[in-house]
Amino acid sequence: MNLETILADIAAHYSPVTLANSLSAEDMVLTDAIARADLPIDVFVLNTGRLHGDTLDLVGKVRSHYGLPVKVYAPDPNAVAQYVRVHGRDAFYGDFELRQCCCEFRKVEPLRRALAGRRAWITGRRREHSPSRDSLAAREFDAVHRLERFNPLAEWTESMVWAYIASNDVPYNRLYDQGYRSIGCAPCTRPILPSEDLRAGCWWWEQAEGLVQ
Repeated sequence: MNLETILADIAAHYSPVTLANSLSAEDMVLTDAIARADLPIDVFVLNTGRLHGDTLDLVGKVRSHYGLPVKVYAPDPNAVAQYVRVHGRDAFYGDFELRQCCCEFRKVEPLRRALAGRRAWITGRRREHSPSRDSLAAREFDAVHRLERFNPLAEWTESMVWAYIASNDVPYNRLYDQGYRSIGCAPCTRPILPSEDLRAGCWWWEQAEGLVQ
């Protein structure tokens, strides 16, 4: 089955279903397929408050290019203020637990809100992303959020993703043109070298301790 057919099948059997669009190349492919087939799949973005400007610009491009009502979820401002007041804005650089704490209120808690009431969600995760995703299934049960999670691009290669983007004129994050391959919060991601793993730029300061997979 092609991508649009796979997504249509998910929408038909697991409504209400939503796409978690991280504004990565993969998620833009999924957004494009959803829009082309006019599927009843909502699209949401998590604005952590620390995203790159190029990433935030893409939200508007998705809305204008596809006419999709993208919903944006942000962290609780009180949680942000408390963390900054007690630890400092960038305390995560020096403490693994503080980094996890930052991720909790900036990403994990807003994600819970975004998935509330859904039967399934769709992600752009691929097996090629990292060794820990080698056995990633196209469909899995998310025990944390108690719903089905679909990874329609699990078997796709990076070249397949970019071929789709090129052939369908899909808007993409211009940070990729600067050497980024895993794009998250601005202070937590960096461009990678050609010899590095695709996700080597994610929480790079933890790589030496073996804390990131």
